[in-house]
Amino acid sequence: MENVEHLKSKISELENKLKLLTAKHVRGKIETMSAEVVDSNPYSRLMALKRMGIVDNYENIRTFTVAIVGVGGVGSVTAEMLTRCGIGRLILFDYDKVELANMNRLFFQPHQSGLSKVEAAAETLKNINPDVDILTYNYNITSLEYFDEFSKILINGSLTNGPVDLVLSCVDNFEARFTINAVCNEFNLTWFESGVSENAVSGHIQFIVPGETACFACAPPLVVASNIDEKTLKKDGVCAASLPTTMGVIAGFLVQNTLKYLLKFGNVSNYLGYSALTDFFPTMNLKPNPHCDDSNCCLRQKEFAAKPKVEIVKNDTKSDQPLHEDNEWGISLVDESVENETENQNMASGVGLAYTVPAKDKTGDFDNSKNDDTSLEELMAQMKSI
Repeated sequence: MENVEHLKSKISELENKLKLLTAKHVRGKIETMSAEVVDSNPYSRLMALKRMGIVDNYENIRTFTVAIVGVGGVGSVTAEMLTRCGIGRLILFDYDKVELANMNRLFFQPHQSGLSKVEAAAETLKNINPDVDILTYNYNITSLEYFDEFSKILINGSLTNGPVDLVLSCVDNFEARFTINAVCNEFNLTWFESGVSENAVSGHIQFIVPGETACFACAPPLVVASNIDEKTLKKDGVCAASLPTTMGVIAGFLVQNTLKYLLKFGNVSNYLGYSALTDFFPTMNLKPNPHCDDSNCCLRQKEFAAKPKVEIVKNDTKSDQPLHEDNEWGISLVDESVENETENQNMASGVGLAYTVPAKDKTGDFDNSKNDDTSLEELMAQMKSI
């Protein structure tokens, strides 16, 4: 009987040693494979894009640095996708902690509750692909204390100690977006703005090249119409809704366009929206506002306008002669329309402005002449009824 028990103990010991050796072998094999870009590399399955003729330089993915601001529902999934694609360096910014309420996302795990989001993200991402260089910064970029440091990291944080190749905004408030916009306009950094609505059924991404496309300050933020009254959402004690499906869709759009921009294939979307209620995907091109409140944006516009343009030669066979040479009645057409800076964006159907900007008079001051004749007593009565 003792021999049998001894034999069982010996077998169990050998099985444990075998499991340990197998784990070490697999781990070593993965680390070796991740050190080089080959077709069999588990972190570079998209090398197939090269064989299919989609891209010529997928191996260059390891040379790029992408900064992600906000590691929440969209940012965390975006970071995971880029890590699985084998990005060279990820720089993560956030100041929140992981809560149990975050478990409806696609990324965080219950045992990470209490950790900073950037710390938890780095832990998970390094286990997915140890070959990606991950830098984390746990602070609020909108505070004066960290604004300068945030700027320095974006302009010196790449693998070559130069500007990052792309900034991805995955934040959930206007203040942080305007901060990113100010830094990118000042230092001429290309970035993507993204967001999901408070009702969790719509979202968007917007590609911003300073001077070439509309920046975040050029016009009021765009929102995808969702046929839901937002007044019913903004109640005391009620937080914004969250769906891992919508977060995943927007993160997918963001990473797909990031890859297209970095590896130069396909067409990068200038603006792409999504409404889950109707499966509606509006797209549009947004021009910069020449009267933008951000002075650096206006400076970038002048720089872009000064660049030599590539002329496209057209074979125009139309005659230069007027269509109706005889104008017996002296009729002429004169454009008397007034150009509206926000309406000039040619917004797609189903997309509206988050708010409106007051019109400015010729002196540049806001025109208040369009106020109604409501008396002070009536206004006070309206406020009391709210």
